[in-house]
Amino acid sequence: MTTLTDDTLPVTPRAMRDEMIVFVVMALLLATVPFTGVYPFFVMQALCFALLACAFNLLIGYGGLLSFGHAMFLGTAGYCSAHALKVWALPPELGILVGIAAAFALSLITGYISIRRQGIYFSMITLALSQLLYFIYLQAPFTHGEDGIQGIPQGHMFGIFDLSKPTVLYYVVLAGFLAGFLLIFRIINSPFGEVLKAIRENEPRAISLGYRTDQYKFLAFVLSGTLAGFAGALKVFVAQNASLTDVHWSMSGEVVLMTLVGGLGTIFGPVVGAFVIIAMQQYLAGFGQWVTVIQGAIFVVCVLTFRRGVVGEIAHYFRRSL
Repeated sequence: MTTLTDDTLPVTPRAMRDEMIVFVVMALLLATVPFTGVYPFFVMQALCFALLACAFNLLIGYGGLLSFGHAMFLGTAGYCSAHALKVWALPPELGILVGIAAAFALSLITGYISIRRQGIYFSMITLALSQLLYFIYLQAPFTHGEDGIQGIPQGHMFGIFDLSKPTVLYYVVLAGFLAGFLLIFRIINSPFGEVLKAIRENEPRAISLGYRTDQYKFLAFVLSGTLAGFAGALKVFVAQNASLTDVHWSMSGEVVLMTLVGGLGTIFGPVVGAFVIIAMQQYLAGFGQWVTVIQGAIFVVCVLTFRRGVVGEIAHYFRRSL
């Protein structure tokens, strides 16, 4: 894993300044989307997956832990939020909190089981746990099986913001994405984040310095899973349904693809990767099953020509932290 991150620049005031400038530019560009004529549903969907990819990148890009089961956090939060909104008739803000709490509880349980293993064993355990939940949700009465939970009411956020209006919903989703992104940014640039990077690069040396690496990795897993759940809770308002698609192993594979295409271990790489993959799915839908083939071809090209990902190569070329 170190070969993909050995060009990472150290955290300096200049690096922090560059990252904040890019963040402000990104936020301004996203804020102007409703006035550009771009299909808002596409951007909202991309923002949800971008937050999911950023949460996944926190675990693999900075903790060195490859999870093949992050779809279980996305799908679990989606189902719980959808059930709370439609059956319990909770307001949107409480529905989101229910989904986040469910993802948090699930990450505690699955993290406790899987974090003691390393490498491919950790990855296979997360995949097995994710598939176990998939079959549970397939049979559970409250998920309605293959039909999923449909017709989820959007309601009024805090009793003020009418989420049935596309523009209002867009800015609520954007605010959620930016809040989650800033939280991940703060985690990465904190002392905790620096220890995570040390564990990623050389875990035995981190242990020799007195760090309890399993505890740091467990906390990173819980944070990543909870933030992935936040993305799943937001996605419910965009799609107005919760289905088995979000829990399937292929969703975990797409998150890996987004992160690698954008740039593993970079701040903005997962965002770019998510927009690239979602754009292909949106605008190449007319090709049917060939979309998967096209995605695979693009992934191969990126791996062969952009070893660090799109953003990673740009950051390496300009010697900037992105």
